[in-house]
Amino acid sequence: MSLIVDHVRRIDEQFDRLHLANQHLQSQITVSHESKSKDEIDAGAAIPSRTLSLRRAINSLSTAGPYQRLSSTGSIQTALQTVRSGDNETQRSDSSIEHELEWLLVCKAASQVYGLVMNALVEQTLSMSNGIWYWDSVLSSYLRGGLYAVQISPRVLFRWTMSTYQEIQQLHWETHHGNENNRISGQSTSQNWTEFYHIVQRVVRGRYLSAVRSRSLSPLMTSRADARAKQTRLKRFREMNACGLGILMDEGLTLDLENGGDLTSNHQRDEWKTVISKSITLMETVLRNVTDLDLGTAEFEDAVFATVEEDSENSQQGSGRHELSRPSIILANRLRAILSDRLPMYYYTSNRLVSQYGKPSLIARYWLPVSIMILSTGTIFRFIINRRAQIKIWIQDVATTAIDFWTNWVLEPSKRVIATIRHDKESEIAIMSKRSLDGDRASLERMVVDFAVDNSNLPDGQALDEIAVADIRSKVREGDLTPVLKAYEKDLRRPFVGTVRGDLIRALLIQVQKTKVDIEVAAGGIDSLLKSQELVFGFVGLTPGILVCLALGRWVGRNLGTRGAQTKLRIEGQMLRILRNIDRILSASTPSNSGILTYKEHGLLLCEVHILRQCAHRVFPSELYLEFLEELNDLVDLRVGVERQLRVVTRIRWAYRRWLQ
Repeated sequence: MSLIVDHVRRIDEQFDRLHLANQHLQSQITVSHESKSKDEIDAGAAIPSRTLSLRRAINSLSTAGPYQRLSSTGSIQTALQTVRSGDNETQRSDSSIEHELEWLLVCKAASQVYGLVMNALVEQTLSMSNGIWYWDSVLSSYLRGGLYAVQISPRVLFRWTMSTYQEIQQLHWETHHGNENNRISGQSTSQNWTEFYHIVQRVVRGRYLSAVRSRSLSPLMTSRADARAKQTRLKRFREMNACGLGILMDEGLTLDLENGGDLTSNHQRDEWKTVISKSITLMETVLRNVTDLDLGTAEFEDAVFATVEEDSENSQQGSGRHELSRPSIILANRLRAILSDRLPMYYYTSNRLVSQYGKPSLIARYWLPVSIMILSTGTIFRFIINRRAQIKIWIQDVATTAIDFWTNWVLEPSKRVIATIRHDKESEIAIMSKRSLDGDRASLERMVVDFAVDNSNLPDGQALDEIAVADIRSKVREGDLTPVLKAYEKDLRRPFVGTVRGDLIRALLIQVQKTKVDIEVAAGGIDSLLKSQELVFGFVGLTPGILVCLALGRWVGRNLGTRGAQTKLRIEGQMLRILRNIDRILSASTPSNSGILTYKEHGLLLCEVHILRQCAHRVFPSELYLEFLEELNDLVDLRVGVERQLRVVTRIRWAYRRWLQ
């Protein structure tokens, strides 16, 4: 529900209060009817049918439905046709209850037309903002100014050519027909062409000197001057629309029914009927004068209020001369004229002015790249045809690369991570076989034991007992090779003898086996470390593919999609800019003596609040949105003054800063 619909709904509720207050009058009429005879009731059976048709028309224009939106133009005109349908009926059918229902129908229709007119002003005012921003960008950059000069160059060249042609044609006519008595007859063709050449030369030289004197010889300067003039006119039109919107919001349908009282009294009824008549005149005058850009905002306000006062005086003077034409029918006809004539004419004139002073059309902005594309079509086609085999290979390579990347860097690492989580034996990481260390260690034990037995040096050729052998085995498991090292040290004293005997070489080979066992022990430690961090390595292998996929997905979503979190962030940024515009309007305002905004500033404020309300509906939660509407209602209330409105803006910034980042 927009700001305009909410305002119209409040007015419609006030009219409903009037309708409920008139129920007392209807009950009195019903009692008087019951005192009649049956024949009299049958004679007046035509009255209830018209009453029901009026009630149906009133209900069709109510904003209390589930959708809470403004009625369409066709439905309003159809409802107003019900008022006109009773114009030709007999005076007997014009009862007081039908007269009140007709006025209530006119009030409902006036509120709906009032909402349509304000909605049109808001839409057109907002549509001009894009054009003003476009001209700001053109004037703020010489590059964009030059681009705009290129965009409008065909139009400028055409106008210059036509004006030059007309001036040449006028000089040629003055030369041949202005001095008819002095003109020499029988001139040759060469003389005519020479004379024509001199005329063209004089016109072009005059235009060149005029351009030099006006310092607008540069196309860039000409285009910037044109952009500045269009921006000025567009700003003037926006100010006029905002002023009209502010006048309608502040002065239109201002019913003071909040203090209670007897709503069925003649004074109250005459007062709100006068308000309806003045509001209709106000809508007519605003729609008629808002597109006149030769007026300033002050002249526009004076013209609107002067017309309203003049119409009010004419209505009071002519109230006794039109007894046969009921005021409700006159107002209904005026509302129909607004819907059928005034409002469509405003849309037509407004769209024409926006297209005239707004940013150039798509044809003007893109004629150069489209022309280059059309002229380059043949070259592009020849390039594609001559290299279609290479292009096909490129496409296949790109597709193959994408598939291989997805398979090798996303699917396979994912499968390995899942297998690791499930403790799949095939997925275990190992740098050596499982039984390699046990076999090499047993071989080392046997080699050391055999060497110790062969070199025991015990007396009488005694052999090592089982206890000594077991002790040697336990020491070998701990890495102690003392028997081998002692024999090795002994043989080093006489290496040649040790080599011939073979003990030195045997000791060296045992130490080589010991080195191999030590290496396998270290490798086993590394292997255990890898197995403990196997899941980490799996995720490390999966991370590059996931990062690439996420980056690609975000790029596609940012450039090709408009939904989700990016849209929400964009709306939040837009809300912050709207609050900045509202603060500028309030800070730069020139309030009246009572401290309230002018009509123009109030209209601009209403447009910004209208957009802010729509953005908040898409971002805020439902409960918070209702609280935010209370802040917006305080913001657009003129009676609180500019100072309090600025405090409302400050409160919105700190209270809803989470959604305004």
